[in-house]
Amino acid sequence: MTQTAGSSTKQMLSECVHARLREGVMRGEYAPGEALKPQQLAQRHQVSLAVVREALVRLVGEGIAVRLPNRGFAVPDFSDRRWQEIAEARRTIEPVMLRLAIERGDLDWEARVRAAHHRLARTPPYAPDEGEYYTDAWSKAHRVFHRTLLEGCGNPVLLDTFDRLWTAGELARRWSARRTPDRDGAAEHRRLEEAALARDADTAAEVLVQHLTLTVAALTPAPDEVGRQS
Repeated sequence: MTQTAGSSTKQMLSECVHARLREGVMRGEYAPGEALKPQQLAQRHQVSLAVVREALVRLVGEGIAVRLPNRGFAVPDFSDRRWQEIAEARRTIEPVMLRLAIERGDLDWEARVRAAHHRLARTPPYAPDEGEYYTDAWSKAHRVFHRTLLEGCGNPVLLDTFDRLWTAGELARRWSARRTPDRDGAAEHRRLEEAALARDADTAAEVLVQHLTLTVAALTPAPDEVGRQS
């Protein structure tokens, strides 16, 4: 009984530390490439090293942290090739899904796309009390809009793939938005909605590819950043 209670307590603490660390990384409290040192984190959160390591391993699985050989854990860097790989996968898969959605989507799909875009357009992307990256509310509305566009494809296997790639790229999207403050994402989303509902598959696919490309392009290190990293 005691062992079960101890295991339950450890799991609860790990969940708590995981949530705090995840929120901290997502809000920009930890810089790209910053080390996540288990000893320091254990002291800060007043938990054991085992609890912290368990939370960090979960973050690695979610793509919010990386495990470095003989160097512990860290926040991924801008230059991490993984962001380019995720973008390549999305540019390969999502335009195909969007074409299927435009071909198969019914009137209900059109209504849901309009509603999702309306919510996204009306949700403020930033709030002073939520850190330097966009808000969780906007993040949710953003995901719902993109997923709703693709749901018309009617293929749950493809949609599961979208879900995994979306989750894996969330941190990269937050960084990209901060590095390109003058980008008119609202206009990009509006063009995407308009082309999809006009049943213009070629234009919709082209707009989507450009949209995804601009996001990952913002993570390409500038020359001065390359110099600091070397």
